[in-house]
Amino acid sequence: MITTQVPRPHVIALAAAQAATLLLATAAVAVQAQETGSQTLERVEITGSSIKRLEGETALPVQTIKREDIAKTGATTAAELMRNISGNAAGLTDGASISDNNGGQRGFNGANLRGIGVSSTLVLLNGRRLANFASPGDSAGVDLNNIPAGAIERVEILKDGASAIYGTDAIGGVINFITRKDYRGVDLNASLSGTQEGGAGKRTASVAAGYGDLGQQGFNVFGVLDVQKLDALRSTQRDFLKERPLSELLPYYMSSRPYPANLRLSGNAATRAAQLAAINAAGYTIGGKPFTDRTVNLFAPSCNPPASVFTPGTQTCGYDYMADTEIYPDASKTSFLGRGVLKLGDRSQAFVEILRSQARTTYVLSPNPTNFSGVSVAALNQNLPRPINYSGTVEVRMRATELGNRSNEVTSDAERYVAGVTGSFANDWDYTVAASYARNKSQDKYVNGYFLFDQLDAGVKSGLINPFGPSSAAGKALIDAIRVNDVARRSSGITQGLDAKLTGSLMELAGGPLGVALGAELRRESQRFTPSALLVSNNIGGDRDSSLDPGVPDTSLKATSNGRNIASAYTELNAPLSKELELQAALRFDRYQGVGSTTNPKLGVRYQPSRQLLLRASAGTGFRAPSFSELYRPTSYGSSPAFIYDKVLDSFDQWATRKEANPNLKPERSQQFSAGLVVEPARDISLSLDYWLIKKRDVISDLYEKTILENPERYAPYIERNEFDEPTIVLRKENQGRLKTSGLDLEANLRSGAGAWGRFALNLSGTYILEYKRQFGPLEPYVSNVGRFLNDQVIQRWRHRASVDWEFGDINLTLGNTFYAGYRDDSYLPDTAPRRVKAYSLWDVSGAWKVNKMLRVRAGIQNLADTAPPFSNQSYYFLSTYDPTYTDPRGRTFYASVNLSFK
Repeated sequence: MITTQVPRPHVIALAAAQAATLLLATAAVAVQAQETGSQTLERVEITGSSIKRLEGETALPVQTIKREDIAKTGATTAAELMRNISGNAAGLTDGASISDNNGGQRGFNGANLRGIGVSSTLVLLNGRRLANFASPGDSAGVDLNNIPAGAIERVEILKDGASAIYGTDAIGGVINFITRKDYRGVDLNASLSGTQEGGAGKRTASVAAGYGDLGQQGFNVFGVLDVQKLDALRSTQRDFLKERPLSELLPYYMSSRPYPANLRLSGNAATRAAQLAAINAAGYTIGGKPFTDRTVNLFAPSCNPPASVFTPGTQTCGYDYMADTEIYPDASKTSFLGRGVLKLGDRSQAFVEILRSQARTTYVLSPNPTNFSGVSVAALNQNLPRPINYSGTVEVRMRATELGNRSNEVTSDAERYVAGVTGSFANDWDYTVAASYARNKSQDKYVNGYFLFDQLDAGVKSGLINPFGPSSAAGKALIDAIRVNDVARRSSGITQGLDAKLTGSLMELAGGPLGVALGAELRRESQRFTPSALLVSNNIGGDRDSSLDPGVPDTSLKATSNGRNIASAYTELNAPLSKELELQAALRFDRYQGVGSTTNPKLGVRYQPSRQLLLRASAGTGFRAPSFSELYRPTSYGSSPAFIYDKVLDSFDQWATRKEANPNLKPERSQQFSAGLVVEPARDISLSLDYWLIKKRDVISDLYEKTILENPERYAPYIERNEFDEPTIVLRKENQGRLKTSGLDLEANLRSGAGAWGRFALNLSGTYILEYKRQFGPLEPYVSNVGRFLNDQVIQRWRHRASVDWEFGDINLTLGNTFYAGYRDDSYLPDTAPRRVKAYSLWDVSGAWKVNKMLRVRAGIQNLADTAPPFSNQSYYFLSTYDPTYTDPRGRTFYASVNLSFK
C-alpha cells in the first residue's frame, strides 16, 4: 500500500471505508466461489492490439464496461458514462463548456484520460476515428455528444499509451466505443428521469432492428435510432446555490455591472470631486452618508435583488450572476447508426457502416455586462428621480437586463461512413481494407441577449434607454429592433481515411504462434471556420473587441481553411516465447504534412507463471501534432471566465482577454510506462494493480489569466493596459515546458457462485495519483496539481467507482458509489490561507426485473443521498461556488426504463 505521499490520511480512509462497505456485502459469499464448467473463447481483437487472441488475454490494462453495466448506473449518454471512469480527470463537461467566454467550443464534451488533455485522448468508434469537434478552440477531440448511446454494446478503455498502434496522439489512452453487430430482431427502449427539486429532466427512446443471418442467409443489416431530450436547470431551482450568495461568501466575484447601473467617475481627482459634489448636492446618499468613491450606484444600498445586491465595503451594487443563470443546459440529441454485412464467399465479407447524429444544446447565461463610456449626465437625468447638475460625462456600467439572458444555441452535427472488405486466407491470416469519411459541423447561434452595440450605445447616450430600470415604450421598441439573432460561427471538420491491415502468424514458438500485424493508413484532415458578417463587423454587444470602435471591422477575425495529409505505417509482433512468457512489440511511423515525421515504438511483456498470477509491463513513446486551432485559429476576444484579482488595480473583475494561435508551435512528445499484476486466487475473484507513468515535453498551452495577473512583472508581455490601467490579457499558444504524472490503477472483481440467496458480485475501479507536475514555461519550476485546484483543473488524489450486484432469479439490484477525494481549494487572492474542498461521494441504486423473455424494466435513484457539490472558491469557471468539471448539480434523480425485445 502506498502511504508515504498521502497528505491527508483521512481522505483515503474515507474512500477505503466506502469501498469496504461494498466489499463486506459480498466477501463472505465470494470466498466460496468454485470453478464450474469450461468455456470456449472466441478469438477477437482487443483494444490495445491489432492481433486477435483469446478474450481476456492481454498484456495491457484494458477496462471493459458492458451494456448492462452502463444501464445499472443510469447513464444514457457517453458524457455521463465518462463521469464513472476513474482514469478520466478534468474532462470537458457541459459545466466547463459554459465558461467558454472567448467563443468557439461551447457545447463540446470531451474525455480526458489521466488529466493530460482532451487532445491527448483518442476516442474511437468500432476501432476507427471520428471527426473532431469542428469549432476552433483550446481542445481537439471527439464530441461525446456524437456517440450513439443507444447503439453501444460495450466500451473498452485502454488506460495506457497506444501511440504505436492506433495513432501518435493516443498519449493518455484510448476509449473505444463498440456497437452491436450481427443483430437480429427488434429492440425497443424508453426511459424517463426527473429530479427531486425540479429541472434537468430527461426523456430517451431508442429503436434497434436487425435482419439477416450471416451464416445462413449471407447478410445482416442492423440499425439503431436513439433520441434524447434533456431539460434545463436554473440556478434558482437548487437550494445549495441559494445558500451560497456571492455577496456573502465570495463578494470579490460580484460583477460591477448590475441593474440598476453603476457609475464610474473620472480618474482625475479634481474632476471626480466635482462629479461627487454634484451627485451629493442632488440629494443622493449611501446609507444617509455622502458618496465618496470613484464607482457609485445612486440606488444603493437598495439595488434590485436578488441578482443586483449591495456590495459591502463599497458604494455600489454588485451583480450575483449565479442568481440568474442556467447551470445545466437544455439539449436534444438524435443519432442513427446503421451497419450492413454481406458475405462474399466462404471467407470474406463486405461491410458498410453509417453514423448520423445531431446534438443541439442551448446555453443560457446571465444578461450581458456592458460598459458605455462618455455618457452625458444630462442624458442620464432623463431616467433619474432627481436630476444631477453636472455638464460632463461619466462611464455607465450596466447589465443589459431588458435584452434578456444571453442564450447560445450550439449545434454539433456528425456523420461518418465506412465501407470495407474483411476476410481470411491461408488458414490463419486475416485482412481488412476500408475507406472512411467523417465530418463534424458545428454552429454557434446567438438567439437572445445579444444586441447591436452601436445602437444601444447611442440609445443610452440619448436617454432613450434607461440603464437604471425599465425603459419607456420608445426605448423598448429600440431594444426589440436591435436584438441579434445570428449564426455567428460556423465550422466544419473532415477526416477522410483509407486503411489496410493484415494479421496472422509467422511460425510456431514454444508458447504458441508468433502473431504479426501489418497496417497502413492514409488520412486527410481539414477544418474550415466561417464567422458571420455581423461578427466580423465587431458590433455584437457581448462579443466584440473593445479596443476597436463599434462598427470598425475586426480584421483579425476572418474565415480560415486548413488541411493536411497524414501517412502512417505500423507493425506489431506478439511472441509467446513460452507458455508463461509473451512479448509484444510495435513500431509506428507517421508523417504529418507541415509538421514533420515521427517514429514511435512500444514494447510490452506478459508473464503468467501460474493460473493465479499475471505480470505485465509496457513502455512506449507518443507524438501529438499541434491542432489547426493551435496553429491557425483566428484571434478571438472575450473575457476571463470568472472574476480574478488584479493586484495593480487591487480589484476583481472579468478582465478582457485576447486569444492567439501560434504557427511556430512544435509537436508535443511523450514517454509512457506501465507495470502491473493481476491476481486470480479463484475463478470468480480477480484483483489487478497497475502502475503508470507519463511524461510530456513541449506541452502546448497558454498561460492562464490568473497566473499572469498574479505575476505582472514576470509576465508583462502578456498584459496590455488601457488608459485606466485595466488589463487585456494575452493568451498565446506556446510550447510551455514539461508535464509528468504517475499513479496506480486498482481493479477488483468478485463474483459468488449461485446459491440459495442468489449470486453476489463486487466491482471496484479506482485510480490513485502519485504525482502530477507541470511547467508553465520552459524556465519555470514544476508545480504540483495533484490534490489541489491549479489554474483550470483539479487532479484528485483518489477516485473510484464501486458497485455491489445481487442477482436472484429474474431480479437484479445494484448499489453503486462514485467517489472523488477532497483537495486544496483555489486561492482567489494571492497568499490566501489554503482551504479544503470536501470529498464528493455519490451513491446510486437501481433494480431490474426480467418480466419475461420480451420485457425488462428497470428503476433507480441517482445521487441517493441528495449530496450537493462541495463548496469551492475556484475562480476559473463561470459557474461559481462549486467546480462544474466533476460535480453533478442535479441532485437526487429518479429514473425508470423499459425494454422490449422481439427476437
